[in-house]
Amino acid sequence: MKVLILGGTRFFGKKLVQRLINQQAEVTIVTRGIKLDPFGDAVKRICVDRTDAAALAKALGGASFDVIYDNICFSPKEAREATCLFSGRTGKYIVTSSMSVYPFGEEPLTEQVFDPYTCELPEPDTFSSLSYADGKRLVEAVFMQEASFPTAAVRIPFVLGPDDYTRRMHFHIENVQKEVAISMPAPEAELSFIHSDEAAEFLEWLGKSDITGPINACSQGRIGLNQMMSIIEGFVGKNAKIVEEASEEHQSPFGVPVSWYMDTSKAETAGFAFKHIKDWLPELIGELAKTKQ
Repeated sequence: MKVLILGGTRFFGKKLVQRLINQQAEVTIVTRGIKLDPFGDAVKRICVDRTDAAALAKALGGASFDVIYDNICFSPKEAREATCLFSGRTGKYIVTSSMSVYPFGEEPLTEQVFDPYTCELPEPDTFSSLSYADGKRLVEAVFMQEASFPTAAVRIPFVLGPDDYTRRMHFHIENVQKEVAISMPAPEAELSFIHSDEAAEFLEWLGKSDITGPINACSQGRIGLNQMMSIIEGFVGKNAKIVEEASEEHQSPFGVPVSWYMDTSKAETAGFAFKHIKDWLPELIGELAKTKQ
């Protein structure tokens, strides 16, 4: 199987590459060459900035692929360029989307809550002034409405792991260790999460499936922020200082106003079994707390 990965040199993208190598796939990664990778001769590399459509087209030449994974598409402009560039050149295109396409709320979010097939596409010259959430909504909409090839959009929540370059869980652990206040407007809010290993596993599985369209991917269950902080307190041995407001540097990256979690029935019905959040989150917190002591 020939696979192209845009965004495969860090976090769950890197884990996906390794899983595909282990499956004997012929893997090509598109990289700017800024981040080193550990794959050696096991992958082919195309060193180019994917936001430069002309340079990307030249670098790819006439290559075609069975599956393309796009982990770094953030704008409808990039999505539209991809629909043109890869027309007739892939069996399936999987773009990493986000739970951010959904509004906050107290009900489990199903794929139907946001429909990219009917989302209105603005004129291209307005594509540059978008929030992250609007960008992801329009990325999905462009692919679903304009791509000539089968496309799936994976909606993932906060991804956690020891190698998380955003250091979101690290932030909470370190602040508790230092006895520094953390701002959380709604500590009782419940959230969805997924481990970076499981995100990579799901992406690999999806590449072998016939599923198209939007699909949620997160661990089973959900956890309240206050529960998460209690687990951190247990490993750190100190009480967390939670406040409603604080300076920006002390605001929780998980500081949502109300609960925000997804329903994964579509993926589970298709045969993917997600781990339960309680089976890995406490272990991860313990691992991170130990390395920070």
